[in-house]
Amino acid sequence: MTHLSALTGRAGRKALVAALAATTALFALPFAVPAGAADAPLIIARNMDLDSLDPHRGFCDTCQIYFSSVYETLVSLGKDNKTIGPNIAESFEVNGDQTAFTFKINPAAKFSDGSPVEAKDVKWSLERLKGIKGNPAYFVDAVTAIETPDDKTVVITLSASSSEFLGMLTAPYTGVVNSDVAAAAGAIAAENDPAEGWFREHSAGSGPYVNGGWKPDEELRFTANENYWRAKPGIAEVVIRQTKDAVAQAQALESGAADIAMQIDPDTAKTVNSPDVTITLAPSPNFLYLAFSPGAKGLPAPMTAQVRAALAQAIDYDGMIEFTLGGAGKKQAAPVPNGFPGTAGLPMPTSDPAKAKEVLAANGYADVTLEAPFPAMNVYGVDLSILMQKAQQDLAAVGVKLELMPMTFAVWRERLLGDGIPVTTAFFAPDYYGTAQYAQFFGIYEGTPWSKRSHIADREPAMLNKEEPVLLAKALAAPAAEQEAAYQAVAEQMIKDRVIVPVVSPDLVLAHRKNISGVRYSVCCNLPLAEITRN
Repeated sequence: MTHLSALTGRAGRKALVAALAATTALFALPFAVPAGAADAPLIIARNMDLDSLDPHRGFCDTCQIYFSSVYETLVSLGKDNKTIGPNIAESFEVNGDQTAFTFKINPAAKFSDGSPVEAKDVKWSLERLKGIKGNPAYFVDAVTAIETPDDKTVVITLSASSSEFLGMLTAPYTGVVNSDVAAAAGAIAAENDPAEGWFREHSAGSGPYVNGGWKPDEELRFTANENYWRAKPGIAEVVIRQTKDAVAQAQALESGAADIAMQIDPDTAKTVNSPDVTITLAPSPNFLYLAFSPGAKGLPAPMTAQVRAALAQAIDYDGMIEFTLGGAGKKQAAPVPNGFPGTAGLPMPTSDPAKAKEVLAANGYADVTLEAPFPAMNVYGVDLSILMQKAQQDLAAVGVKLELMPMTFAVWRERLLGDGIPVTTAFFAPDYYGTAQYAQFFGIYEGTPWSKRSHIADREPAMLNKEEPVLLAKALAAPAAEQEAAYQAVAEQMIKDRVIVPVVSPDLVLAHRKNISGVRYSVCCNLPLAEITRN
């Protein structure tokens, strides 16, 4: 691969795309199942970040696609990505202070084995989500009681007001599982639950598809649910095929080996010339970020808030967008997507390498080397290797050398949760339309995933942000007219943390064969498979 120092701006980006194309042509594997025929499986080319098929453990972008297709939720998000409506629940009510939510289950709803969806299944599923204490458990952190007055009624009580709880219930991680089937397989609501292996090979939901088989680093299959209680999906079988980079995905799409390509970047999209392919671009709420971890082992000096701010100030944000996406992306002020509550008017990040170098040198970060393991993936059309090479170049200019260490997602995650990683990159797609999820995931206060991943919680507790949970509680309890200002206060604290530093929000590239309809992006569910048809 051509080294970054020889490639700058749009010309450099195009040269690197050409180099990747040549490399991919040499090493690409043939697609075993042809796409395109009327009765053929729908083939989706995607670099999968799948970490589990257990709906209460998995937490990833590919997980959103799988869980939302297999396990239905009480309520759903409309095509406008903001409106909440019925799903398994045919109706719902919320009390005045937004602490009690009552749902009436649709009597027609049934699981893939034909048994009815009942209140006990909702209760069991949400209690297991909370009991396992995995990454998605934060959706039900505030739940204090789940009552089932009858087989079709569920009443959920929260410890505090939450204007976003209905939105949170659109997230596929809150999907309802057939409790009788899962419990018989050993599933329980505890951290020592032994059923993850069972969920890898089976499913027990009420969604339009069932588990069709998962071969890690190869493919994930979906089979239409024969007992689906609504209109059957338009395509009987779907295959997400592991396809690592944008160039390989584009080639598969052009040749007809894939029907949909999910991670083509804008520059690669310009190389697609087939009249049988449709490509559209649109702003998206997805973003990629750098993460600076004060609790990682092996730091040359304390990674204080001042140091983290200087590291962030060293990044050339405009150059990052140009190099990774040829300019087809947006800057983002906070670890909250542009356009979400609380983001209006936030200051966009700026670069000042001279000041950054001075601050870093004064705090023990002059001419230092930091390890930078990262997942070797293409996400939202961005090759993370390219992103990290650009970060490496920017930080080298201020006296910080990054030792880049590309690795598989699974190995990276293990390293992140173990010794920690001084500097890395990752990505996030929203689970619903709402800002609280970002504070609950990226906030640096007790119990959040990134307070643990950055090892601040266990190794540098003095660095925890005590204001964030207080401000978040106020935002969740605020009346509609006050929510924008309340969430802005939360976002400002997250900017101040400088543990999570957004570097690019890529424009969304929707790429598919022209005979495919219904392809859209969903904030909660990524790609709603049941809406897709072949003409």
